[in-house]
Amino acid sequence: MIAVVAKNYVKAEKIEEFLQIAKDLVNATNKLDEGCISYELYKDPKEANVYTILEQWESYQALESHTKAKHFTDCIPKLGELMEKPGETKIYEKLV
Repeated sequence: MIAVVAKNYVKAEKIEEFLQIAKDLVNATNKLDEGCISYELYKDPKEANVYTILEQWESYQALESHTKAKHFTDCIPKLGELMEKPGETKIYEKLV
């Protein structure tokens, strides 16, 4: 299993717009992407503008397919415009 942690730093005045686009991405990914175990949006309780998508994929191939899916390629540039600084994405392989 592959896990992805995608941390986003959203401009304070763009949070509502970010949430709408991110929720659409989450819903589409969970519905359409084969090999997606889970894809969820979380809010940092201590930092009002930090939102993280936690993802679980069956394989690297499933993750790669997701990054080429229309719903992903349409949303990512829009989300990028709403950031106050670049996000952080980490990919992990499950061991146990």
